Amino acid sequence: MRRAEFAFPGPLRDKLVAAILDGTKTTTSALLAGYEAEGEAPPVAGERELVVDSADKGVAIIEIREVRVIPLSEVDLAHAVGEGEGFTTVAGWRADHTSFWHTAEVRAELKDPEFTVDDTTPIVATRFTLVERIG
Repeated sequence: MRRAEFAFPGPLRDKLVAAILDGTKTTTSALLAGYEAEGEAPPVAGERELVVDSADKGVAIIEIREVRVIPLSEVDLAHAVGEGEGFTTVAGWRADHTSFWHTAEVRAELKDPEFTVDDTTPIVATRFTLVERIG
């Protein structure tokens, strides 16, 4: 089973995992470049993933319901709200995610210190459901 690691270990991952466990997070966004850097394909509908917390412990199983690879400019409000982080506008979602994707950690993961996003950057927009809590 593929592991679902949201953000990097620490406060942001803890917040996202808590939102999955309480049902407020039902969508997530990732850079297609991130999958490519890892030599992995994006998830597919029907696939199940093990959600891990900051301690690398499995805490839940989610099932992928929908995966869209779309340009950043096509992320819609329903997806942004489904992120479970309190976004009420696509602009707010975009500002937050752009800031994250421009961090040194993301650029190091992508092995591209100059990485930047724009309207055409491919985003893997995933919708999922919580299937099981573990522990």
